Amino acid sequence: MTHLSGRIRRQFDRSAAGLYDQNAAVQRYMTAQLARLIRDELQPSPHSRLARIPADHLPVLEIGCGTGLLTERLAALLPSGGEMTAADLSPDMLEAAKNRLGARSGQSDRGSGAPRESSAPAPASPESPDNRPDSVRFLQADIEKWAADAPASSYGLIASSACFQWFTRPAQTLLHLHRLLKPGGKLMFATFGPATFTELHRSFDKAYRSMEVPPQRHGLSFHSGDEWTDMLRQAGFGEIPTTRLVRTEYFPNVALFLKSVKALGASTTNALQVPGVSPRRLFGSMFEHYEKDFGTQGRIPVTYELLLIRAT
Repeated sequence: MTHLSGRIRRQFDRSAAGLYDQNAAVQRYMTAQLARLIRDELQPSPHSRLARIPADHLPVLEIGCGTGLLTERLAALLPSGGEMTAADLSPDMLEAAKNRLGARSGQSDRGSGAPRESSAPAPASPESPDNRPDSVRFLQADIEKWAADAPASSYGLIASSACFQWFTRPAQTLLHLHRLLKPGGKLMFATFGPATFTELHRSFDKAYRSMEVPPQRHGLSFHSGDEWTDMLRQAGFGEIPTTRLVRTEYFPNVALFLKSVKALGASTTNALQVPGVSPRRLFGSMFEHYEKDFGTQGRIPVTYELLLIRAT
């Protein structure tokens, strides 16, 4: 595990105990949009209103399952006997996902640093109680390392929501994921685009410039839809339709917005402290610019750019 992945794991471990779900409005929306996209790709059963994942797109691998927001939706789409693996870097997130599905934790090898897998019966879909998957397996692993050694042609569908932005080697990882797919398999994921947190970045830029120092990026840098398309083509994918959505959330003030980001485990930054510029002064200036330039009616907007990508 790299230093960065270890730091990310610790952040999400801290967020798993309720804080993530309490602050995950955008992630829930993103998950719902992705689940609808996946469902619309399927052939509906003639005897049910609910689509099922066809046999040639099984088993399913979910990357970065988190607290199980997408996991429970995918489990409801599995046919009887369908198999699915839900993977995450954080063991505490995996426990939260198991609890969401009402699953009993399986045995886990917490003493080793190797990927760990457990399985438990998944709950029946309330819309089709007698057509449930036999099991959902949970895997703790750094997916960027794990995918490099996993057997080829193992999955018919690989899905992920709000995870791919954390990849440190996205082009290489996409190459591995392409290898993991069966012929005709699909990779479907939702991630954040570069317009996310536009107001925050502009406010930081103004704060730095007011102090006559070069601006630094705070938070993750997100790839554009075109950049993801180029990397997917280089990985061997052919058809790559992309949907771009823009969503605005509102917060009473900047402090509560940043508190929400931290609660989601997403406060990682590569920005370095500038000599002679105290963090208190920098953030105070950023708060002032944010609320002056963007605040309205006692609240501040936060822009999210969401990318929904399908690749075959």
